[in-house]
Amino acid sequence: MMTKPDVMGFFDEDTATWSYVVWDSSHIAKPCAIIDSVLDFESNSGRTSTQSADRIINFITENHLLTEWILETHIHADHLTASAYLKGKLGGKTAISKHILKVIETWEPVFNSAEDTPRTGYQFDKLFDDNEEFSIGNISARIFHTPGHTPADTSYHIGDALFVGDAIFLPDVGTGRCDFPGGDAADSYDSTRKIFSLPDNTRLFVGHDYPPENRSPACLTTVGEQKTSNTRVHEGISKDEYVAKRRKDDAGKPVPKLLLPSIQVNLRAGSFGTPVNDVQYIKIPINKI
Repeated sequence: MMTKPDVMGFFDEDTATWSYVVWDSSHIAKPCAIIDSVLDFESNSGRTSTQSADRIINFITENHLLTEWILETHIHADHLTASAYLKGKLGGKTAISKHILKVIETWEPVFNSAEDTPRTGYQFDKLFDDNEEFSIGNISARIFHTPGHTPADTSYHIGDALFVGDAIFLPDVGTGRCDFPGGDAADSYDSTRKIFSLPDNTRLFVGHDYPPENRSPACLTTVGEQKTSNTRVHEGISKDEYVAKRRKDDAGKPVPKLLLPSIQVNLRAGSFGTPVNDVQYIKIPINKI
């Protein structure tokens, strides 16, 4: 029987992001991983705050969990990661897929940030290979490369649970947009079929939720529910049908309002980069996006 990790979700209303703490309650040390954390950021003032991350810290502290991993499913374009802040408070290793190197290669020249955005990815403690295995306490975990939304999107298969980031959303929402650099609707479809190859009772935790008016934000579904009910990619939807609709719906979409600060900070594993005169800066490239 597949081990069932404990999971707690934290919803950030400003960015519609789900962050997670995943832990092994059967282990004496109760080791845990944090997935897709949020650093609060006000774009009009340039001010950061840590309410969202502090909720996670308080939960981990109150439940006497031991932080082993601080994981990212991809380089988010709609929120800043709190990974550097969390690592400073809780320890643990920051990690992401090795495919981040493609994303750095695309974006670093746009921001001219080679000084503090290494193309080697060593700002992260660990770059995972495809299908690489790791563990959280006694719970086995595996890297599941699920590109499409971006070329680096990776799901984490932890026990009986799959944390999919933006690869697929709840059944009534569909899938993540595929119009970012390196994104590809055909890859997105293939990734959903990879997800559908898992047992139907696999728990599936999404990275965002944009609920219709008739329900509150939610984060949990199953592979079986997605196969029968996902509005975009349920079984019976062909690849050509999906790609055509996804591309049509993505055409002309505005960029996320936090894209420029998010990409810069997230490529640095949560750092704002090298200060100048004790001040850190976000660069805004003109007429490039």
